Amino acid sequence: MEAAYVFRVAIRLDPGDAAVEPDRFETTMELPASAPGTDDWLFFRDRLWRGEVGDDPSFRRLAEERLGLADAAGVAVAEVDFRELRTDEAHLDALKGAIADDLGRFNADSVDEVLRKYLGSSVHVRE
Repeated sequence: MEAAYVFRVAIRLDPGDAAVEPDRFETTMELPASAPGTDDWLFFRDRLWRGEVGDDPSFRRLAEERLGLADAAGVAVAEVDFRELRTDEAHLDALKGAIADDLGRFNADSVDEVLRKYLGSSVHVRE
């Protein structure tokens, strides 16, 4: 299983020359979680805080880029909510190990504190 960050994304349509109903809809976006210790493995630290998106305007732009909407006229990401880190036991163990190897980077006393600080209670382990 590949680990992924899962988000609920609300997309707003404002085509300008037409009326649409509904003008907003929701979808789920999954972003692959990089393997601990590799490039971008600190995504959770850089983008999340206590199980919420840390910088909403910046993250909405990131979501627009990842969804291919960055240059789409009349289409924008209106809202993004973090849902979970969906992972398997092996990825979670590797993540905990990488965090433990450098706790100072997270300004925390334990791995569990780091996970709570950034992911809240939103870690879902699947087989």
